Amino acid sequence: MKKNILNIAVAATLGLAAFAVSAEDMYRGAWYALPGISHMDTDNDLEANNGGGAFIKLGKELSEHWDIQGGVGYNRASEDTGIAGVGGRYKQTTLGVDALYMFSREKFRPFLLAGLGVARNDVDYSHASADVDAKKTSWMANVGLGAQYLFSDSFGLQADVRHQLSRAKTTTDNGAFDRDTRTIGNTLVSLGGIFRFGAPAVMPVAAVEPEPAPIAPAPVAAAEPAPAPVCEPQYETITIEASKLFAFDEAKLKDTSVLDNEVVPKMKENKIFASVKVVGHTDKLGSEAYNQKLSEKRANQVRDYLIAQGVEADRLVAVGKGEMIPLVDCDGVKGRKALIECLAPNRRVEIEATRSMEKGCK
Repeated sequence: MKKNILNIAVAATLGLAAFAVSAEDMYRGAWYALPGISHMDTDNDLEANNGGGAFIKLGKELSEHWDIQGGVGYNRASEDTGIAGVGGRYKQTTLGVDALYMFSREKFRPFLLAGLGVARNDVDYSHASADVDAKKTSWMANVGLGAQYLFSDSFGLQADVRHQLSRAKTTTDNGAFDRDTRTIGNTLVSLGGIFRFGAPAVMPVAAVEPEPAPIAPAPVAAAEPAPAPVCEPQYETITIEASKLFAFDEAKLKDTSVLDNEVVPKMKENKIFASVKVVGHTDKLGSEAYNQKLSEKRANQVRDYLIAQGVEADRLVAVGKGEMIPLVDCDGVKGRKALIECLAPNRRVEIEATRSMEKGCK
């Protein structure tokens, strides 16, 4: 029965994960507290009913795909030996650390987990003619799966099911108590609240330099010859879809061919580009604060790459605009996947070059 429940849960969660689309909306490297409750399906060798308890954990978003959680838990269940006159409880206290592989960083986040720790198993049953108080402290290992759902940038829920192995002194169902030590496997279903706090430092963004104002032509006297043409600054903008530079859930450059073929040569060959502003943009999915940080990180990644290719640093400025300047709104689009595709033009990096070339000047 336990295997069937676990197998069904595995299939269901992996099915959901297959439809989850990675998004650039909620990951920010946060710490979070995770208090919650659990239901325990006990190993048959323990001769105990199903039980429950509580836990408290501390978690950390390590990267776009990995979380770590550590904490303590306590569960207990009443005996179920079937022996007349027997009473008491099975109690378990655990201390452990879990690694979670996150399939997505959207609001809905399926994951797989594996962990190690220490378990204290206490089989405390009493009988008119004999008492059993068999305590055992041992290693603990567990594997499982689950999902998180974030209602906001600071609060969410986590549910998981795990199979937990440890060592305990157990009872038997033959009418007598047995204190042999053996490996037991309990299955736990847990539900907890996620309280996120903290965030990594934002990558520094260079201050935006004011663009040079156009020079107004000087007044010309009626009798005087026409003045020489006024030299006006020119501007050129290259817009690159973010998907060509970055993976959908990343702020690290994955493909630099557009920069290598279109941007770097122009910068090196045309010193007339007095200044270049690298502007990162995102879509409206996710929190405004996260989108702002993501746009800044991406703009800085492009700026750093151009510098590494020999473009002078003092000509480059990195700016993040977040979701403030959309090209499309997609208000009538239904469905998460369709909306993400529709909003693709908003996820972009613009390279705005100010040219000092004198239009009409020799």
